[in-house]
Amino acid sequence: DKSRLGANALLGVSLAVADAAAAARRLPLYEHIAQLARPIGLIGPDQRPAMPLPMTNMISGGLHAGRNLAFQDILVTPLGLSNYADQLEALVRIYWRLGHLLSAAGYEGVLVGDEGGYGPRVRDHQEALQFVVRAIDECGFRPGADVAIALDVAASHFYDGSGYRLHANAPPLDGAAMVEHLRDLVERFPIHSIEDGLAEDDWNAWQRLTSQLGQRVRLVGDDLFATNPQRVARGIAERAANALLVKPNQIGTLSETLQTMHLARRAGFALIVSARSGETEDTTIADLAVGTCAEQIKIGSVVRGERLAKYNRLLRIDEMLRAASSLPEN
Repeated sequence: DKSRLGANALLGVSLAVADAAAAARRLPLYEHIAQLARPIGLIGPDQRPAMPLPMTNMISGGLHAGRNLAFQDILVTPLGLSNYADQLEALVRIYWRLGHLLSAAGYEGVLVGDEGGYGPRVRDHQEALQFVVRAIDECGFRPGADVAIALDVAASHFYDGSGYRLHANAPPLDGAAMVEHLRDLVERFPIHSIEDGLAEDDWNAWQRLTSQLGQRVRLVGDDLFATNPQRVARGIAERAANALLVKPNQIGTLSETLQTMHLARRAGFALIVSARSGETEDTTIADLAVGTCAEQIKIGSVVRGERLAKYNRLLRIDEMLRAASSLPEN
């Protein structure tokens, strides 16, 4: 149960062993991970490593930016761009355009939050969403078609046990009302995914959200699941959420991470490999996402070394995968 040896210590050893094994076999780490994933059924026997779609922080709130907003992060994901280099260029353009728009409106468009998103004190998350949609549009991309929005609500942080308090002076919303609020946002904005839209133990509301939005939106469990196979199994059984956020240091070892990912994928859940708030420049999660053919990767924003290291590693992996695909077959 990781009570004597903590997850961070165990994970460091686990990933070091994986790196050593890959080096000994003269394989890139993503290919070594793919060879671990195939025997357990996480990927198919003939499935090749594949690039994930990035999710990138644009505006931060909650615990990531001094609670300037109730929602923790507003992100974008380049759905309509197939080439990773083009995706990354689009994300950088949108990020810097958003900074200019915020500054021009008198908001903070330079200083950033914990994971690199801007931390403006806008009126509410709806105004923040409007700024992000405008930045997408002004960069020449179609909101919802080329580039869509992802929300990290982190609702547990503003749930007081009886309801969800979106504003300090507003009455709290019960679970049904919070689901209705999220539905309204999906109707009004080009939202592709919602992470932790409800509190981690509000299982009934999660079921309600999944039944109402699960066919339209990726509903991602982070606090809900904590990369824990028991909680993932409960979510599958109760039809709560349809996607798993994967954080290896929540579970503690690479092998347990792969087993939990397999459990979720077998149930039809999408997989989003994620960095943490307190990050290093280690790039293993980039190889993990590629080797397991995860649908998406959530790194943070396109600033600061601990974030850019992962984006740059993905650039190198993309080059290697393209070079390998162009080689003649034996």
